[in-house]
Amino acid sequence: MMSNQPTLTPTDIWPSLPLEAWQDTYATLHMWTQIIGKIRFAQTPWINHSWHIPLYVTAWGLTTSTIPYGGRVFQIDFDFIDHGLLIQTSEGTRRTIALYPRSVANFYHSVMETLEALDIHITINTKPNEVPDSIRFEQDETHAAYDADYANRFWRVLLQSDRVFREFRSHFCGKVSPVHFFWGSFDLAVTRFSGRSAPEHPGGVPNLPDAVAKEAYSQEVSSAGFWPGAGLSYPAFYSYAYPEPDGFKQAAIRPDGAFYSQELGEFILPYEAVRQAESPDQMLLAFLQSTYDAAASLGNWDQGALKQLMFK
Repeated sequence: MMSNQPTLTPTDIWPSLPLEAWQDTYATLHMWTQIIGKIRFAQTPWINHSWHIPLYVTAWGLTTSTIPYGGRVFQIDFDFIDHGLLIQTSEGTRRTIALYPRSVANFYHSVMETLEALDIHITINTKPNEVPDSIRFEQDETHAAYDADYANRFWRVLLQSDRVFREFRSHFCGKVSPVHFFWGSFDLAVTRFSGRSAPEHPGGVPNLPDAVAKEAYSQEVSSAGFWPGAGLSYPAFYSYAYPEPDGFKQAAIRPDGAFYSQELGEFILPYEAVRQAESPDQMLLAFLQSTYDAAASLGNWDQGALKQLMFK
């Protein structure tokens, strides 16, 4: 039987995401995800390296996963297909808040009022994290854009990146993070650990307690991820090591087009290069693996002990 489903090309699967086309939506969505992430943070026990706060990619958008509330559980999901925020409880109740051009303040009040109606009473710190010149959520009438098409494109890029990151993650048997979306920095990330402690991080991240950064980087790491454009003016994949070993920035990495950013202190692979590649998956995996190899070899990691045996 012939399938009625269209054949998608790599550029369809990996959609165009020029920053200038959706930067206002980006800024608003960044604040919306911070509100939802802080709700999870307020109710979830601490896990090393702040692994208790991220959101996770789903087949429809982003989720908090289950959040404890006494003997009850609830969950909050962004739906970037039908464009709603779904709040569900373990009692079977659910509420949907529409996603459309609305201010951060309006969104914040709608979320908190909906939680109150579900008998969920939570207080969060309303000052945004990791952004300069922040505006408290309840006062933010500045950010009020929502382009549904670009919100969907952004999620679709996360969806594909998450899939490839999971493949990369599976090749490592040491301590490795889940693939998770950090709402503070608004990036999808996966991190490998050498198993050794690291020098104390200097902190200094805007609107983030130094103690959080110091704990997050208390162990040697090789970390990679996807940014939709922060600090670069275009979307890109990144990879860095902490502490950065001698010779890291001069290391030969793959593919052509990837480079070391002196300003950011990270290797960068522009998203558009991956999107336009004949095999985006293989290009991205080459970047992830070669930058990890540089970090691990120059940092004298025990690579033999950390390599995962592959089962097919």
